[in-house]
Amino acid sequence: MAASTMNQFMHQALELAQLAADHDDVPVGCVIVKDGVVIASGENRREIDNDPTAHAEVVALRHAAAALGHWRLDGCTVIVTLEPCVMCAGAIVNARVDAVVIGASDEKAGAVGSRYNVLQDPRLLHEVAVTWDVESAASVELLQQFFAVRR
Repeated sequence: MAASTMNQFMHQALELAQLAADHDDVPVGCVIVKDGVVIASGENRREIDNDPTAHAEVVALRHAAAALGHWRLDGCTVIVTLEPCVMCAGAIVNARVDAVVIGASDEKAGAVGSRYNVLQDPRLLHEVAVTWDVESAASVELLQQFFAVRR
């Protein structure tokens, strides 16, 4: 995927992250692309849905599977504003996603290289290609603004 295309999709994910912040969830947004088209999206919804699994990636993966009519998301790319956690990275691997594009790293809970490397662990069933730091400054700024008023 070309850099300009990744940036375009990341801007869509950033808009979703802002929606999450608007309903008092940590601002993380995610879009899933197949064949150059967004097939699903999601934002963090833990607070609004009272669901500990309602991370942006899981929400988007559920929508993508429904859109494709199958749990296997071969040929799909997940574009997410913040490095996935262990739960989300595991779901991405199990969905057989081809690639992940990440905005900002998460030094506290990231499972794609910061703390763990779930997506490229050869002991697991599937490995996922990773691209880092796409629109990272915008992702970091959104997170910093969100937490500045809460801490």
